[in-house]
Amino acid sequence: MQAAKSNPLPELKIADTSAQDVQVAPKKPWLRWVLLGGGVIALVLLVWLALPAVQRWAGSSVSVPLDRLRIATVGRGNLVRDVSVQGQVVAAVSPTVFAPADGTITLLTEAGASVEKGQELARIDSPELTNRLQQEQANLQRLDVALRRQRIESRQKSLDNQRVVDLAAVTLEAADREKRRADEGYKINSISAIDFEKAQDDLRNAELSHTHAVANAELDEERLAFELQTRELELEGQKLLVEDLARQVDELSLLSPVTGVVGNLLVEQKAAVTRNVGVLTVVDLTVFEVEAQVPESYADDLGIGMAAEILVGNQSWPATVVAVSPEIVQNQVTTRLRFAGERSPSVRQNQRLTTRILLEERPDVLKLSRGQFLDSGGGRVAYVLGDDYVARRRSIEVGARSLSEVEVLAGLKPGERVVVSSIDQFRGAESVLVTQ
Repeated sequence: MQAAKSNPLPELKIADTSAQDVQVAPKKPWLRWVLLGGGVIALVLLVWLALPAVQRWAGSSVSVPLDRLRIATVGRGNLVRDVSVQGQVVAAVSPTVFAPADGTITLLTEAGASVEKGQELARIDSPELTNRLQQEQANLQRLDVALRRQRIESRQKSLDNQRVVDLAAVTLEAADREKRRADEGYKINSISAIDFEKAQDDLRNAELSHTHAVANAELDEERLAFELQTRELELEGQKLLVEDLARQVDELSLLSPVTGVVGNLLVEQKAAVTRNVGVLTVVDLTVFEVEAQVPESYADDLGIGMAAEILVGNQSWPATVVAVSPEIVQNQVTTRLRFAGERSPSVRQNQRLTTRILLEERPDVLKLSRGQFLDSGGGRVAYVLGDDYVARRRSIEVGARSLSEVEVLAGLKPGERVVVSSIDQFRGAESVLVTQ
C-alpha cells in the first residue's frame, strides 16, 4: 500500500509594533515659552475682567436681585399736585319743605312720586292764622275810613281858616279906607284929632288881625298835613301787615321748590305740626354732585373753585370744587364736586366714583416717580443705581408730592436712575449690589 503524501504546513508570521511607531521630531525649545506666555496673558486678562465684579462684591455688604426693585429715572417737567379719593354721588339740590305755621297738615302726595316745580304737595289748616288775617283786614278797613274822614276834616278846616283870612283882609281894607278918609278930613279940619288917631289905631288893629289870621292859617295847614300823613302811614303799615298775613296764609299751601321726586315724608297724614318743622324732601335728579372725604393733611390746600376730575368708567369728566366743610370729622374733610358742563349720562345717585382734585401745578421742576422709598427713607434717603449695578446711598431733599410723582429739591440730577421701591431691604447700607 502506497503511503499517502502529506501536505506541508503554512508559514506563520508574527506581527510586530513597527506599524504603530511614529517618528517624533525633536522638540523646539521656544514653543514651550510661547505657550507659557499665552497662559499668563489669559490669566491676567481673566483677573482684569473679574476685578470689577470682585470689587463690587467686596465693597457691597448687601446684594438684591434686580427683579425685586423698581427703578425710575430722574427727569424734568411740570408737576401737578393732586389728591385722589373715593366719592359718592348725591343730589346737588334736595330741599326740605318746612311747615310755615302751626296747624293740621294734609299730604297731597306720596314718597317717590314725580312732581313739578310749583305743584302743591301739602296743605296746612291754621285757624289762628286765618282768623288773625281777617281781624287785620277789618282793621285796615277802619283805618281807611279814618283816613278819608281826616281828609274831609282837613278840607273843612282849611276852608274855615281861609274864611278867617278873607274876613281879616276885608276888615283891613275897610280900616285902610277909613284911614284915608280921616287923613283927608284932618287936613281940612273936618274931624277931630281923636277921630283921626282912632282911624289910625283901627288900621293898625286890622293889619295885625290879618297878619295873625294868615299865620294861623298856615300853621293849621301844616298841622292838618301832619295829621293826614300820620293817618296815611298808619294805613300803609296796616296794609303791609295784611299783605304779610296773606302771604303766610298762602304759604299754608306747600309747593314743590324744584322739579324732581318726593324723597322722605317726615310727618304723618293729618298730623299736628308746629312752625318750622320739616314736612318732606324733594330731590332734583337733574343736577348731581360728588361728595368726597379728603384726608386732613390736604385740608389747608383745598379751596372752592379748584379744578377736579371725576372718573366714570374709563372716562374722566371735568369738575369743580364747590364746597369745603370747615370742620374735620374723623381726620377727614368733606368736599363737594360739581360737574363742569356736561356730565356722564350713566351717573346715578349714591354711585361710588373716583375723584381727583388738582391742588397745584409747578412748571419745569426736577421730579421723580413716587414710590415706597419716600416712606421707608423718610424722604431724605435714596439709592442711585450706577452703570456697575451698584446702588449707592445718597441724601436727598424732596418738595411737593403728587399721586405719581415727587419734586426733587436737592441730591439728584436729571438722568440718574433711582430705586423707588422700598429700601428697607437695603438695611441702611452705603452701597448695595444689584444682581441680574
